[in-house]
Amino acid sequence: MRNLARLAKYGSLALASMIVLIPLVVVLFAAFKTHEEYAVSGPLTPPDDWFHLDNFATAWTGGDMVRGFGNTTLILLVSLAGTVLVGTLAAYAISRFVFPFKRLILGLFLVAALVPGVTTQVATYQIVKSMGLVNTPWSAIALFMGTDIISIYIFIQFMQSIPPSLDQAAMIDGASRFTVYRRIILPLMRPAIATVVIIKGIAIYNEFYIPFLYMRSPGLNVISTALFRFKGPYGAQWETIAACTMIVIIPTVVIFLLLQRFIYNGITAGATK
Repeated sequence: MRNLARLAKYGSLALASMIVLIPLVVVLFAAFKTHEEYAVSGPLTPPDDWFHLDNFATAWTGGDMVRGFGNTTLILLVSLAGTVLVGTLAAYAISRFVFPFKRLILGLFLVAALVPGVTTQVATYQIVKSMGLVNTPWSAIALFMGTDIISIYIFIQFMQSIPPSLDQAAMIDGASRFTVYRRIILPLMRPAIATVVIIKGIAIYNEFYIPFLYMRSPGLNVISTALFRFKGPYGAQWETIAACTMIVIIPTVVIFLLLQRFIYNGITAGATK
């Protein structure tokens, strides 16, 4: 029974790995194939020439990837800074202050998380348009900056592990609430901040709908909308689209592999302390 359980465990892990990796392998193989080779070969057939880089050159220039990476970096940095600021302040207020309707506010956060985002897109677009942010990077930044309930939950759970006595000791020494937040709370919340930055950073990096809807002007493309540039003359050239896909996903995979321990440490620290 023990050997059977071990076989089932490793078999399920191997099956899950195949389900995840096979689509990536198909895209990787297609990125190095010529148009003629892609048309006659199977999806899991390796390319004849692994040094065929014309698809990547076409994807880089045709997709305007330099401008896309620049716009994505701007949106990513500003949005993450705003998310951390708003999220930690909200978590600090909920965790440390006693005020009326506190439970109601937490309940409203959960209700807002349950409402499908697509049902509010018309109203959201009208609000963003009335603010004059359409066709500017600030439309995406404003929408991304809104801290989601998962980020607030991570911050609240981690903040509950910080003893309130630290706040009280600092306030006895003359520190204000904001000083306590800036000099005590924020430094101690670095694991939770790293977790939120990585999780939400990858989500913003891969987001397609918001940039496509709110940033339609030329020169405002991001890397997630670069693929859409090939729907016209490159619509049938899947090998070029595959090369563009590899350019987009490689930074995400590398960053996640390098920083995955911060995700697990931040979540477990906030849940167990």
